[in-house]
Amino acid sequence: MDIQPITTQETVTADRPWLLSLHGSDTAKTVTLDLTKFTADVHYTAGTSLVPANRIKSGMPLGKITASGLYAPFAGMTNEVQTVTVTGSPTGGTYTLTWSGQTTAAIPYNATATQVRTALEALSNIAPGDVTVTGGPHPGTAMTVTFGGAYLGDNVAEMTATASLTGGSTPDVTIATTTAGGAAGASDGTQILAGLLFTETAFNTGSTKVGAAMLVHGDVAADKLPLPFEVPAAANRTDSIHFS
Repeated sequence: MDIQPITTQETVTADRPWLLSLHGSDTAKTVTLDLTKFTADVHYTAGTSLVPANRIKSGMPLGKITASGLYAPFAGMTNEVQTVTVTGSPTGGTYTLTWSGQTTAAIPYNATATQVRTALEALSNIAPGDVTVTGGPHPGTAMTVTFGGAYLGDNVAEMTATASLTGGSTPDVTIATTTAGGAAGASDGTQILAGLLFTETAFNTGSTKVGAAMLVHGDVAADKLPLPFEVPAAANRTDSIHFS
């Protein structure tokens, strides 16, 4: 069974610094989240050996997927996606990535996605959760770098690369922007803000759905939500949640 029942633990000190008014909170709507649309370190904190359950923080903005009726992260903004490709089949050497005036330490020619992410997160202007890296390893497969966190929905600068690669045939590293960040948004229904996750929600790795409570009426401090959040235009949000 891939769906968990809704589980909440309410206390008078529930961690909702983003909620300014309890008005309407007693009528939070029960919804089902499509966990396949949530990304570790961006939308939820992955479990550990001591606390194995993954956790989505309260206040996560949600949208409703039109086709399935399930709920997923609000996608009113498009995140920047760039690819890093090592060409020429090198057999040794390193390269660096430069972004917004900061340059990484040397990255091996055969780096994994984890190594590239770690190198980027070591920059002073990229914190854990600001980028996710998939694909690879180099040199055979390109890697995809997706900006989120503090750069959620931003049209960021394109990275540049400096290669010190050896072997192969004229090896090099190329960068391409495959999706420019900005306000283009999705078209599956999640571009419309449906509400905010009312309570922190835990789920097990491998689950594809989980029940949750969604706030649909209240006053909210947008700058205290768990992700950087730009209040969408009226056409892309509910009129029952007021932001300040």
